[in-house]
Amino acid sequence: MNYLKYIFILLPLLAFTQVNEVEQDSTDVTYIVIEGDSIPKTAIDLDEVMLLHKLEFDSKQDRIRYLILRRKTIKVYPYAKMAAERLDSLTKRLQTITKKRQKKRYTKKVQKYIEGEFSDELKKLTRTEGQILVKLIHRQTGRTAFDLVKELRNGWRAFWYNTTANVFDIKLKKEYDPWHDKEDYLIEDILQRNFQSGRLERQKSALDISFLDLTDKWIYGKTKAK
Repeated sequence: MNYLKYIFILLPLLAFTQVNEVEQDSTDVTYIVIEGDSIPKTAIDLDEVMLLHKLEFDSKQDRIRYLILRRKTIKVYPYAKMAAERLDSLTKRLQTITKKRQKKRYTKKVQKYIEGEFSDELKKLTRTEGQILVKLIHRQTGRTAFDLVKELRNGWRAFWYNTTANVFDIKLKKEYDPWHDKEDYLIEDILQRNFQSGRLERQKSALDISFLDLTDKWIYGKTKAK
């Protein structure tokens, strides 16, 4: 599964915003202090919560298949999330490098980092886990693994195709399409439930996905033009 590891590019960028504890004055008006500025608040902001339907299965086999898919999705989603973060950082970094020699040197440095940091874990993925990861990479980046290979040439394209993509039965052009693929809808269902539970860290999808519309179609049989 070596080709999957080349999605994870560059150390993540961190941004911090200092927000101090809430203060309250004698008039019972709440203030939030942000780096020295007091902002009056008369209400409490709550995160939006999506009401999810109750899980129901037509058979024991359907339930087992869902649980297996859930385990695999939870396992590979963090890699797709990281791919989106590091792809963005890599793209910005390469845009600042003008000399081919420097780009080549930077690319080799990234390759060594990727191999040392992720190869052991990614080698443990099964074929089905690898295919789910390819689809989730499309969900998070808006581009298929195939398109990413084309964009990130720098010697990787030949490597991906010649040494790995042809060995594993994985479709690099596979897109994430929960509107037409029932399995992808179930993956989206799994993601939404685990975002709410806090088991997975939410990252905005690069695709336009309305889980409520998807649920109307797959669960309640309400079709909507897409």
